[in-house]
Parts: sequence; C-alpha cells; structure tokens
Amino acid sequence: MKDKNFTGIPKELQPWEGFSRDTQTVKISVDKRRYGKSVTIIEGIDPKAENIQEIAKTLKKKVASGGTVKDGRIIELQGDHRETVKKHLEEMGFRTEVV
Repeated sequence: MKDKNFTGIPKELQPWEGFSRDTQTVKISVDKRRYGKSVTIIEGIDPKAENIQEIAKTLKKKVASGGTVKDGRIIELQGDHRETVKKHLEEMGFRTEVV
C-alpha cells in the first residue's frame, strides 16, 4: 500500500501513511540454538506496509552480524543483540518490546 497511489491524494496527506510504525509493537526475543548459539528474533513487523528485507539489511549492518528473513515476516540475527536492535528500531519509529 506504500507505493500505490490510487486516490490521487498527495503522498504526504494520505491518512494511512506513518501510522503503521507507531501502532504496531515489534517483539524482540532471543532463542538458543544448537551448540549454545544465540539468535535474536524480531517479529511483529507488517510485511504489507514495510520492506522487511531492507529493515533486516539495515539491522545486520548496525549490529555487524549475519541474519535472515524467515517466512517473509520474522527477522533472525546471529547473536544476542536485544538492546542494540531495540535502540535502532526505536530510531526507525517502531514501538518495541523485549521479551
């Protein structure tokens, strides 16, 4: 919906722009995988309103680790980066919750 302008209203005045990041809560958690490896899991970002691939790419650069997007809606980062990811997502405008 972000790139589609079917109403003729300028992009700045469209009522649905800018609400998605403020209204959705992104959950950040850590999971232990085999051999004692930690994985930071970020879920709750709406794939229809946001480009999850770009958000994952940005976060991977910020925390200097590898990662992936699972099922088109969950971002997994290698390592325990809860606080760093929380800080960067809040800078992007998301509400975050560390679980």
